[in-house]
Amino acid sequence: MTENYVSSPSGRRSWLDRLSQALMGEPQDREQLITVLRDAEERQLVDADALSMIEGALQVVDMQVRDIMVPRGQMVVVQQDAPPEEFINTVIESGHSRFPIIGDSRDEVVGILLAKDLLDYFARGSGGTFNMRDAMRPAVFIPESKRLNILLREFRARRNHMAIVVDEYGGVAGLVTIEDVLEQIVGEIDDEHDIDEGLYIKPHGDSEYMIKALTPIEDFNEYFHTSFSDQEFDTIGGLVVKSFGYLPRRGESCGIDGLHFTVVRADKRRVHLFRLQTSLPAAIQASTAVDSAYGQR
Repeated sequence: MTENYVSSPSGRRSWLDRLSQALMGEPQDREQLITVLRDAEERQLVDADALSMIEGALQVVDMQVRDIMVPRGQMVVVQQDAPPEEFINTVIESGHSRFPIIGDSRDEVVGILLAKDLLDYFARGSGGTFNMRDAMRPAVFIPESKRLNILLREFRARRNHMAIVVDEYGGVAGLVTIEDVLEQIVGEIDDEHDIDEGLYIKPHGDSEYMIKALTPIEDFNEYFHTSFSDQEFDTIGGLVVKSFGYLPRRGESCGIDGLHFTVVRADKRRVHLFRLQTSLPAAIQASTAVDSAYGQR
């Protein structure tokens, strides 16, 4: 019996593993596992970022597509029969790389358009033609109940980046991207619109700025030499949403005292980021540039 045990290395490892786990007190459930990992982080055996990603990966197993999808009403879509000249501004302002192509309604998703497929058409100028049927890619449809870990595996296997989410009746409920899933694990993935933590305002050209909705009105007034009241609202987000009269969706715009605000990022509960377009006098532009330089130090 001893000879059989010694001659089986895999059996030896299995026995040693069981013995060590018994001595060390193996976690019996996920909560105990997270407690062990957090203790390891406190003892600097695991850094905070690694712990956060491990916890995110564990949570993804229990989450479903419906928990993170972009709702149908907030999807940025392209009409199947629309010429590129009609929807190019939507493509640019949204900042997305993929768009569902719809027929008569949002329930009729016929394919996916990649923004890069428009480059060749606009590079040729007015002499070129654009055929949506040739440009669009097949759409992938998934149920709301699909678990995120399974969806991530399918995204990787099929090299797909977007899926259309359907409800139990076959209607379109929303969409989800591989970035949405990854953000549940690694945290929010910044893009070129994002502003460094600690800053509220980021210049984005001579007369364009990215503005966090949480920017205090007092700070906004000081930066742009405006005189908005902060009696009713503390933040520029509250002021702009009041001007809309409802919670705006991504891509919607409004004007306030000569300033043009466009919603860049929003969810079902609040607005997060605006693009501000203004035509300030040269002297004020120079002043705000200096203020920005000091703000980034």
